[in-house]
Amino acid sequence: MRVVVVGGGIGGLALGAGLRRGGYEVTVFDRDTDVAATGGYHITLDQRAQSALERLVDPEIMRRLLASGSALRLRDPDAFWDRRGRLLGYGPDLSGSASIDVDRITLRTLLAEAVGDDLQLGRAVSGVDEDEQGMPRVLFTDGPPVTADLVVGADGTHSVVARYLAQGPTNRPAGIIGFSGRTRRADLSSAERQRLGTRSTMGIGPRGAALYVGFLDPVGNAALDAPELCMSITTGPTYIWGAMFPESAHTDSLRDLHGAPLRSALLDRFRDHKWAGHTLEVIARADPASVAAFRFNAASTRATDLAPWTAGRFTALGDAVHATPPTAGMGAGAAIQDAADLLGQLDTLSDGDTTTLTNAVARFEAQMRQRGSEVLSMAMKTVRLILVTDTTFGAAATTIVTPLMAAVTRLRRSPAAAVRAVPATRQNKVSRTGSGR
Repeated sequence: MRVVVVGGGIGGLALGAGLRRGGYEVTVFDRDTDVAATGGYHITLDQRAQSALERLVDPEIMRRLLASGSALRLRDPDAFWDRRGRLLGYGPDLSGSASIDVDRITLRTLLAEAVGDDLQLGRAVSGVDEDEQGMPRVLFTDGPPVTADLVVGADGTHSVVARYLAQGPTNRPAGIIGFSGRTRRADLSSAERQRLGTRSTMGIGPRGAALYVGFLDPVGNAALDAPELCMSITTGPTYIWGAMFPESAHTDSLRDLHGAPLRSALLDRFRDHKWAGHTLEVIARADPASVAAFRFNAASTRATDLAPWTAGRFTALGDAVHATPPTAGMGAGAAIQDAADLLGQLDTLSDGDTTTLTNAVARFEAQMRQRGSEVLSMAMKTVRLILVTDTTFGAAATTIVTPLMAAVTRLRRSPAAAVRAVPATRQNKVSRTGSGR
């Protein structure tokens, strides 16, 4: 069986790696000329995503991934702040978490290595159709078409394949413009380093202003203590932040800016929303070259709306089907699970038997619809919360409620409570030096 994968993002490369490892004839086409030329900064892979990857790539690739990933179990619990930097509460204990954070470039590079010569870069797909015999065909802007037994669209939010199948777009703007960047922890003041800590944090203010600050340390917090295998592009404690504002004419204009001008405009936007100066230090001291803007897109949260086509010799996965805002940190992991599920269904076919291919694809798409719905529902909760604060009532409620929440948190963190917490903190620090890494 010959499989063509359109798109060399995380999901497409994961599928290509799994098909190659499984002995299939596969080619992955991507318009990029360099796998390291990718947007995004870091992604989270939970246990399900890691288990799926273990089915798709060789064990050595997994070891290098873990050696290059930052373990969530070695982080402090997440924290939530208001626009003044007042603590509102903490997230769950992460000491038992198997999840890791990894640079997107690192993961894409490892997967491209696993695909090997079956990856063709610099190939822009212009469309798909069927040839005279009814076989799937991929069309290119700069070369002859390629036919296959199965074509899989892994070409993201603006998927050519999914649009062909659905006869229209499979997602729409979610109403939020995002901005992201990287800031070395060492570049922040000692006060901000202490406030942010070695954790991920989230702050939401009135009128839809929100700031997520993720903590990434693939060296000090490596999921696998094997520095000789580490290939992370992040070489020290780093904050990977994402700012969010409701989509409007003003925020849309910021998408035309880049680097230092975008960073300055973003800071001005937060100041207009009355955010405290110290909460913006992570943006102000970011590497200007890392600052970028992007639009949040989202598919429907209803499973029945996803992959709205009849199963056949074309299919799609990942953001091509269930485009997911980054607010849940699960989009890439879901695409990897999609890839593993599709490979599993193809493995049920007899050698050379393509007559039951449609049934295998149908089973895969049913699994994907359910997963996509679950991930999207989680991601859209945060999106809706941000958008609610942009209403008159929501802005007033946020302004009134967050100081009260901060006061309650201060009372709970009384000196007596802090003293009682010391033994647990010490025990946590001891566990971080053990053999669990």
